[in-house]
Amino acid sequence: MNRKRLDPTSSPYASLGIQLRRFREARKLLQTQLGTAISYSGAYISSIERGVRAPSRKFVEVADAYLDTGGTLALMLDQLEHSILIEGFPEYADKEAEAVAIRLFEVGVIPGLLQTPEYAAAYEQAPVKRGTATQQHANERIRFLFIRQERINRPSPPHVHAVLDEWSLRRPIGGRAVMAGQLAHLERLAGQANTTIQVAPISLGEDRPFAHPVTLLTMPNRSLLGYSETHQRGFLERNPEILSGWAKDYDRLQVEALPLAASLELIRAVRKEFESAP
Repeated sequence: MNRKRLDPTSSPYASLGIQLRRFREARKLLQTQLGTAISYSGAYISSIERGVRAPSRKFVEVADAYLDTGGTLALMLDQLEHSILIEGFPEYADKEAEAVAIRLFEVGVIPGLLQTPEYAAAYEQAPVKRGTATQQHANERIRFLFIRQERINRPSPPHVHAVLDEWSLRRPIGGRAVMAGQLAHLERLAGQANTTIQVAPISLGEDRPFAHPVTLLTMPNRSLLGYSETHQRGFLERNPEILSGWAKDYDRLQVEALPLAASLELIRAVRKEFESAP
């Protein structure tokens, strides 16, 4: 049997995955055997060990208990969540990977799932320059973003509907060349069957329904989950009444945003402004 070498630098969660494999193999268990014992699939165990999926809190607690690790995996997850990603985001990312439809709205920034590598790098470099993050943390967040992008580019991808704040098109993250490349990328994405892009114009003013970023996930069983965040933390919303209100506001945002053709025309026009600026 070929034992694939795991790369501890491949993702933020790779080190946890390597430790999980060590515990499992110390018990002489196959991935499928561990999965059966703790009610998870062998494929799920594999994705955690390879670092391509963020483990859920419930999973690490169950695995810790069964493998008698003394809580090692949960401690590692705590450290990862506090040092790399905003609180609450790993749980959201796990659900995002399963969603059949994703509705996005961000304030002043291109949503991560739509970012180019150059844009993402420039955005993550800013905290490093301010001294509020290390270069390693920035690199790990970028790697995790690319893992998220790869997840939704699966054979049967989810439908992604993004309503972009117009300011996110004009905010010069990374400079003119980076922005021109990012906007060209949005134009390409808008031509894909599983991606819908609209722009909420600045002229909406106070009529824009959301003041914070909001994501709505439609899961395979058609249930709805929501995610939003402040500067300090994010949270996954499951309350049906709250989600119903978010969905209504998102519907209103879609209606009040520019139509598809006009949105694409604005994206193209702003790109040309960046390309022609002295």
